[in-house]
Amino acid sequence: MQALSTVGDVVEEKPCDAQWTLEAARELYNLPLNDLLFRSHTLHRTKFNANEVQLSKLLNIKTGGCPEDCGYCSQSVHASGVAASKLMKLDDVLLEARKARESGATRYCMGAAWRSPKPRDEPAIVAMVKGVKSLGLETCMTLGILSSAQAETFADAGLDYYNHNIDTSERFYPEVITTRSFADRLKTLANVREAGIKVCSGGIIGMGETPDDRIDMLVTLANLPEPPESVPINLLIPMPGTRMANVEPVDPIEFIRIIALARLMMPASSVRLTAGRTNMSDEMQALCFFAGANSIFVGDTLLTAANPGNDRDSNLLARLGMTATNLEIPGER
Repeated sequence: MQALSTVGDVVEEKPCDAQWTLEAARELYNLPLNDLLFRSHTLHRTKFNANEVQLSKLLNIKTGGCPEDCGYCSQSVHASGVAASKLMKLDDVLLEARKARESGATRYCMGAAWRSPKPRDEPAIVAMVKGVKSLGLETCMTLGILSSAQAETFADAGLDYYNHNIDTSERFYPEVITTRSFADRLKTLANVREAGIKVCSGGIIGMGETPDDRIDMLVTLANLPEPPESVPINLLIPMPGTRMANVEPVDPIEFIRIIALARLMMPASSVRLTAGRTNMSDEMQALCFFAGANSIFVGDTLLTAANPGNDRDSNLLARLGMTATNLEIPGER
């Protein structure tokens, strides 16, 4: 696969049968920033409305008590500070989903702090998927590792997306998590894809990894048999009580470069600006949108972390002349 090599070339997608290499992706990443942004924004406009973003909402349907040792996560039993809760009741989940719809969200994501769903929890998850879909919202779940049978069950319920981030490069992964392997992550993504559910998978920037680790994470995602339809890019929020509570922050320009690279490598995917926006200036977010990000998570919290409120997001989008994706409610025109 040949990387684009001269400023002013027509921006093209890689052939379907080509594989990204770390070297080709690095060549793009290291372009002068203006050239990189020109290419990513130009390609972005061929696939999406460049002045529109999808608003998503993430609800923690089961908090804390997770046995995994993810170094960034305050919900791990290996961290401190977040007590375990029971799975939320269906009526409460649907109440929150209606609020999300009223605030302009078109995508509703539900996350549970599990290694994997237990059989006793599956009927409740199915009911949540069906209930949220009946409101006209896109549905997404993030529940940990899924078997083929579990993926089929949730596909039959109508689940639109399943989120399972690979987090980082395969090289750096053992520095982040030891209780499940990188291969475990990829297996879940394969199970989800085979069941017919759309894949949502990305990673976290700022855990102490190198720029090559960030680039290689995108290489892994772009080289899947089908790239994820949804690619969330998180900026680490150092959470008290976790192993990564004191990691040095990432240079904003490096983060923007990863957003642009994700757009170039996965041009048809939604690139989602997720955790960490509270630590981003409005100008940084604006450059992320220009680079190719076209979705944000709204609300005051994102799982256990702070998130910009609706007022700040509405103000930012208005100042940028951007609008939110409209919601198509079943039965309405």
